[in-house]
Amino acid sequence: MGIKELERYAVQEPHAHISINYDDGQGSYSYNVVEEALTEFERAMLEQVYEDMTHLLSLYDVPEDKDKPDFLSGKIAELIKNYEVPVEDSSLSKITYYIQRNIVGYGKVNPIMRDPNVEDISCNGYGIPIYVYHRKYQQNMKSSVSLDEEELDTLVLVLAERSGKTLSRAVPLINSRLPDGSRLQASYMSDISTKGSSFTIRKFRETPFTPVDLIETNTFSKEMLAYLWLCMENRKNLIFAGGTASGKTAALNAVSLFIPPSAKIVSIEDTRELRLPHENWLPNLTRIPELSREGEIDMYRLLRQAMRQRPEYILVGEIRGKEAQTLFQAMSTGHTTYSTMHATDVEEVVSRLQNEPMNIPLMMFQALDIVCIMVLTYTGEGKRVRRNKVISEVQEIDPKTKTLKVVDIFKWDPVKDRFDKTSESVILKRIMEQRGWSEEKLREELDRRRMVLEYMAEHNIKEYSDVFSLIQGYFTNPEAVLGKITGEGQSKR
Repeated sequence: MGIKELERYAVQEPHAHISINYDDGQGSYSYNVVEEALTEFERAMLEQVYEDMTHLLSLYDVPEDKDKPDFLSGKIAELIKNYEVPVEDSSLSKITYYIQRNIVGYGKVNPIMRDPNVEDISCNGYGIPIYVYHRKYQQNMKSSVSLDEEELDTLVLVLAERSGKTLSRAVPLINSRLPDGSRLQASYMSDISTKGSSFTIRKFRETPFTPVDLIETNTFSKEMLAYLWLCMENRKNLIFAGGTASGKTAALNAVSLFIPPSAKIVSIEDTRELRLPHENWLPNLTRIPELSREGEIDMYRLLRQAMRQRPEYILVGEIRGKEAQTLFQAMSTGHTTYSTMHATDVEEVVSRLQNEPMNIPLMMFQALDIVCIMVLTYTGEGKRVRRNKVISEVQEIDPKTKTLKVVDIFKWDPVKDRFDKTSESVILKRIMEQRGWSEEKLREELDRRRMVLEYMAEHNIKEYSDVFSLIQGYFTNPEAVLGKITGEGQSKR
């Protein structure tokens, strides 16, 4: 029993590391930021350089963000040289680290911001430990970092400024995005949040998930992804639904690699989360002014504009209002659409779409083909995981009962942590008829795509560009790709 360090890794070598600990007695994880300690001499030198540097920065034209660290390094070295006090290289390196951390970084929170394993950063007030959500452990962890009143008030103002917004007592709340694309929600002082200023940062992976990642994490099976690949290639409409942090957008981004490489794509989001490698892709973002509605460009307006651009595929980050009507109109007029929404099962998807504020008429549901329900849940062993709970097909409206017929095609078995096919697909049968295929040809097309996915998973091909290149190659010359796969398999035998 006791506290055990599970791992330690660098986020900014050699100055900042992260230590993940587990407390057997409490049954909890902790996230500890470990930075190089300063000697008394280094601390005194740091304070002097920081004071002089702050004055100097007001006199210089400071370059853009990407050049600021190098600019600061040069100025720090110049200042210390002028002091005519001998400073060792190791001390200069530490002093430079802390000044860069505080001026162009995010202060004490900077090591957390640099950690690619962190999904969410939550600060709930003055003197309260910051919490992080760790991707690897799928856990909320209390960190070793907390901020006093001055530190936290200053940081939320910096976050607001870097996201292009202004925080004040008059405007104490913002929802925005940071330069790296992370989503920011912040409140200023204690007028709104009684514990003081607060912020939540939703960070995004530097490289998006691929279908191979979904297989590796057992979020989807190869058979499910082969099914989605064939459906998406044949322009079937799809919605990913689930609760908060269930992986809806990550799954949408991953399966978007199945969109034909030359297709014209338009995406619409509040915050830039989707990242596609397709050249013929036009990303759009909404614009919400801080103090008035003048100049507002909402999702509804962008979606109507997108329909005039003759896209083959429309991707909407999340539907929650009247833009849902336009989305279903787009489906009904031949545009292939993919989106996400908050709902925990298919029944809730239908209910939310039919009621305020979306108000989708029942007859329009015939344009929707597939619903995937994502969950953040636990396995039988207590491990927290993301799973595609069910893939359902919207098949028809019963003319007698006026109800929607929805059939589950694949379901996740939580006891065995596996995916089972539960019904035959009407959507695949329609594709077969539209393409003039036999049942044998349909099975062959599914098997081929499953083989490509299996090959990438077995050979650990999961770099975003490599996965897209192989899928793109399959679209262009499937026989060549399959020949390579089967050839390598035979040579191993």
